[in-house]
Amino acid sequence: MNGQKTIFLCALLGAFALAFFFLPPGALSLDAVKTHQQALVAYVEHHPLQSAVYYFALYAAVSALSIPGAAILTLLGGALFSPWLGILLVSFASTLGATLAMLTSRYFLRAWIQRRFAPQMRTVNRGMARDGARYLFALRLMPLFPFFLVNVLMGLTRIDARRYWWVSQLAMLPATVIFLNAGRELGKLTSLRDILSPGVLFAFTLLGLLPLVTRWLFSRYTSSVKK
Repeated sequence: MNGQKTIFLCALLGAFALAFFFLPPGALSLDAVKTHQQALVAYVEHHPLQSAVYYFALYAAVSALSIPGAAILTLLGGALFSPWLGILLVSFASTLGATLAMLTSRYFLRAWIQRRFAPQMRTVNRGMARDGARYLFALRLMPLFPFFLVNVLMGLTRIDARRYWWVSQLAMLPATVIFLNAGRELGKLTSLRDILSPGVLFAFTLLGLLPLVTRWLFSRYTSSVKK
């Protein structure tokens, strides 16, 4: 466990360093990204591998530190990289950042909250042990639950990091693809609202609820059969 904490703290410190040196104030705004788009495209063309590594590291750092701007970075990924490379970079970087944020919550908050709210947390942990993947999948897709809030809440539970990783990566993939595709027309965007229409948000919510509703219907059917 001490070795894992050491690795985690090193990764977190690296994320702080990246964010401090590469993200001046206002860097993750839509206008700033559009202003520097052509220069960034030229840099990627001349340094493709280096650009992919920098982009991945910066995206993971932004996600780990819950810095607003991950959506802007995703749009930029769509403008700079090919569709498949963009999906690969964003999907793994965002999941890595989310896992680091979850572990931050776990290592610094979980022990105190588990003691302070022991009865409530026992109930939560039982539910997570039984249906943790379904709940996490739903929370990741529902627009009402911000990215950082899901990371903090899951860090307070006993969900293991491996399950947290693959469920988060799967659940965040639809939004990743939509934003990367929109980024290919970055110059025409004026607001993030141009991407996430009410219909798209509603579809995400339904998709997130699907596993929970399916389990509920199955349990009702099983109960009726037993009677």
